[in-house]
Amino acid sequence: MPEKDITPSVILITGAGKGIGRAVAEGLAARARQSGAQVRLMLAARTQADLEALVAQLQGGSVGCASIACDLADAPLRPLEACLGRYGRIDALIHSAGVGRFKDFLEQTPEDLEFTLKTNVTATFLLLQGAYAAMKSQAPRHGMRGQIQVVTSIAAEQPFAQSSTYCLSKYAQRGLLDVMRLYGRQDGIRILEVRPGAAYTPMWGEVDPVQVARMMAAEDVAQPMIDALALSSRAALEVITIRPLQGDL
Repeated sequence: MPEKDITPSVILITGAGKGIGRAVAEGLAARARQSGAQVRLMLAARTQADLEALVAQLQGGSVGCASIACDLADAPLRPLEACLGRYGRIDALIHSAGVGRFKDFLEQTPEDLEFTLKTNVTATFLLLQGAYAAMKSQAPRHGMRGQIQVVTSIAAEQPFAQSSTYCLSKYAQRGLLDVMRLYGRQDGIRILEVRPGAAYTPMWGEVDPVQVARMMAAEDVAQPMIDALALSSRAALEVITIRPLQGDL
């Protein structure tokens, strides 16, 4: 476990209701309790019930929690506005929210394309742009003005037959992060792309138990993301690729 404490920190997590985003929130809260450090979490997801249950689970002691239910496709800046309105700053953005529709290339419709790009590309761009601007304007803490982590996918570097619109969106996210990193090096803002392979999350829907046994759990992806937050400000992890031990499905 890294020696440097990530706190006091204000951390905004999108996609926090389920999957990798939820695992990151749970892991951050557990680490804060172990160290006694103060962490303030703003949790964003589409489903209010998921957020209420998570806030009730995590809130208390050195962990403060608030939540905002919204669809990023319709209101990409709402989680950031809620975070700044409540806590006055943002030390880290963990952007885990994403969507996908998986079918044959010739079966993808214009609506499928719009659905995927609206969340994975347009909303991602606007949220990251807003978060970066907020971080750049604030005083440094622990030698940095902020950290941004985005969960893309190995589909950002490797094509999959049933994932044409999804791969398109993930390659776009990868390109955006590569450009942002050029600015981040000058402004003291760390940019990390996280490329998970097959991790069993609700996005997969029903999966054969044999395949599930080969897949990672959400917490397997969350753990190195939490570790990266605590990395010394002298260094920057830029890309983490994490795959199941037995390889891609």
